[in-house]
Amino acid sequence: MTPGEVAALPYRPCVGVMLANTQGLVFAGQRLDSEFDAWQMPQGGIDPGEAPEAAALRELREETGVPARAVEVLDRTAEAIPYDLPHDLVPRLWGGRFRGQSQIWFLMRLLGEDSFIDIRTEHPEFSRWCWMAPDTLLERIVPFKRATYAQVIAAFRPHLDRLAGRA
Repeated sequence: MTPGEVAALPYRPCVGVMLANTQGLVFAGQRLDSEFDAWQMPQGGIDPGEAPEAAALRELREETGVPARAVEVLDRTAEAIPYDLPHDLVPRLWGGRFRGQSQIWFLMRLLGEDSFIDIRTEHPEFSRWCWMAPDTLLERIVPFKRATYAQVIAAFRPHLDRLAGRA
């Protein structure tokens, strides 16, 4: 694909979930399909006719095993945050139909124990997971998503600081 063809493609409508614990740390999963250090938060597409919050709760369950009853939705980004895929990935992902993703992000607090988390789901996305400080996750995310993650962390920082007792 030429750069012009890629630029003409739309963004894939998507949601992302920042799952936080009571210490203000966030869930990070190591991508199963990457041999490199590629950590990320749960995310995925919005199905036709699906509301963004419903999509976020579905993606959280599908990727982490955490059911909706085990979280409290604290906030969401006011606008969708887009990111572009590296040019070489565009033809390989989503049938080459999208230039990247436009994500509405939700901040959710885990209600209860870590035992709610089970990444051995029907279609696993992660090889391992941990709780990570937001700024550490920002350092460990793949570079093309770093600006998006910086915006998400900035949007949710007041809540994370409150959870961690820093506010």
